[in-house]
Amino acid sequence: MNRTPAVSLAAVETAEATQTKAAGSLNINAATAEELEALPGIGPALAERIIAWREENGPFTGEEDVLDVQGIGQATYEKIAPYINFGER
Repeated sequence: MNRTPAVSLAAVETAEATQTKAAGSLNINAATAEELEALPGIGPALAERIIAWREENGPFTGEEDVLDVQGIGQATYEKIAPYINFGER
């Protein structure tokens, strides 16, 4: 009996986030929804809110701007901070 081991969603999310980090920091000001969803704790709804905030307010310049996105608190920011950058300032 060959059984394929079950992979948890958390393991997949961790692997995706690791790939994002391995490829370098993600520019939150240029990232697509799909790229944002690879970050830990960011699902489709938050990815869309990040993009909407960016479209309404212009580029993110730092932590305070990211925390202004509805649904992103300090804990979520701390999860994604190692993986993001704000591009050229």
